[in-house]
Amino acid sequence: MLRVTKLTDYATVVLTALAAAPERVHSAAELAASAGLEVTTVAKLLKPLAQAGLVAGFRGAHGGYRLARDAREISLIEIVEAMEGPLGMTECSVHAGSCGIESSCGVRANWRRINDVVADALRGVSLADMLAPAPAKPRRSIPATLATA
Repeated sequence: MLRVTKLTDYATVVLTALAAAPERVHSAAELAASAGLEVTTVAKLLKPLAQAGLVAGFRGAHGGYRLARDAREISLIEIVEAMEGPLGMTECSVHAGSCGIESSCGVRANWRRINDVVADALRGVSLADMLAPAPAKPRRSIPATLATA
């Protein structure tokens, strides 16, 4: 099953908490409370997010964290890559020469295409989009042949 790690999921939750009140500087404890996480977990998340330039940290009595950029300018691919490294559906999608059958593999190019599609989808969703309620699922209409039966 393809999925992001818990830490990446939690990082997205913490970033949306920051995005919900972008003008404020939030303490790690405040972020932990709003995200329902332990303070130690939030502190662990904030370090790679700051290193990736997604959050800015401020020291002092009124220190804390806020987004380094507008939430509309932060894409999900940046969050995933900050927490997990380069996106790769398969090892060879990221690192050439890492597979023993690479020279005879007939599917490598297709995995790279799929990797690009997933990366583009994540690039197309911003942190601001994650704040919005999920769109309602469209109802599936009943085919006319079944409706009249």
